[in-house]
Amino acid sequence: MLVLRGKAQIFCVVSLLLLICCAVLPQNEKRGVRNIVLVHGAWVDGSGWKGAYEILVKDGYNVSIVQLPLTSFSDDVAATKRILAQQDGPCLLVGHSYGGSVITEAGTQPSVVGLVYIAAHMPDSGESESGDGKRFPSDLGKSNAIKKTTDGFDYLDPAQFHEYFAADLSAEQANFNAHSQVLINDANFKSVITTPAWRSRPSWMLVPTKDRTINPELERWYAARANSKKVEVAGASHSVYISKPREVAALIVNRFRRNRARAVIQLISQVTEFKVLPIPMPRRTSEALEEAVNKLTEARGAVLKFREKGQLKCQPLRLSA
Repeated sequence: MLVLRGKAQIFCVVSLLLLICCAVLPQNEKRGVRNIVLVHGAWVDGSGWKGAYEILVKDGYNVSIVQLPLTSFSDDVAATKRILAQQDGPCLLVGHSYGGSVITEAGTQPSVVGLVYIAAHMPDSGESESGDGKRFPSDLGKSNAIKKTTDGFDYLDPAQFHEYFAADLSAEQANFNAHSQVLINDANFKSVITTPAWRSRPSWMLVPTKDRTINPELERWYAARANSKKVEVAGASHSVYISKPREVAALIVNRFRRNRARAVIQLISQVTEFKVLPIPMPRRTSEALEEAVNKLTEARGAVLKFREKGQLKCQPLRLSA
């Protein structure tokens, strides 16, 4: 047996976990989810996802962005299914704002394994987002900022766009978005969900605490009802997917990291006996390693022993105080 103390103990355990991640997890990732489909909401187009898109692509994911026509709810669902059909494997479907209703309806496609709602609506069967909005009225809903054309399409008053939709964007950017709006058929907001995808798939919700387009309380209520994992971004507006691309991308990426962490913990569960002192984690240690170390430090015993797992072989280690 090898007896380790002090810093050597820390390095040995971290190295062991790195070995686990490097030897086993990449094989699992190749068979895992690498496709992400992003869906925008009302009054905007897919270009708002650019910041998050670049981060996710750099991280190695295959990212597609749906361009919704916004002419009818059925058209938007069809446009999303069209992009889903192009994916070469399982995917994560992400929706912002009204896009949440779209992914709720379109996300029942077999390729969709999870749903991420970014400041989004999440109606149930028989519900519409306009109906759900009455549960917790938003500042926008109480205002006179929503205008309608003679043929029934909605847009936001450009003079009020910054205030209600994009308060954390620069005035210049908000002004551009206000004058490049994609008008949406008013009937889309009243469209009723048939089979909500979140009933049969795991889901995540990002809540911007200063959202004035959808009441944050409604977003929290949606998340609680669906048992979604919830993340809040303090001070962010409804345009959080533009203003906070790192936070948005992190929520999406962390969904995959949790899968990797589960794979690590599955290996750790083969340990028959433990004794490990609390280990300070390096600042940039991945969630998978952090969770694995936390599991180890909870244990009490004497010896670390791993059975052979695929190509991975670990020598027994004694960790002493």
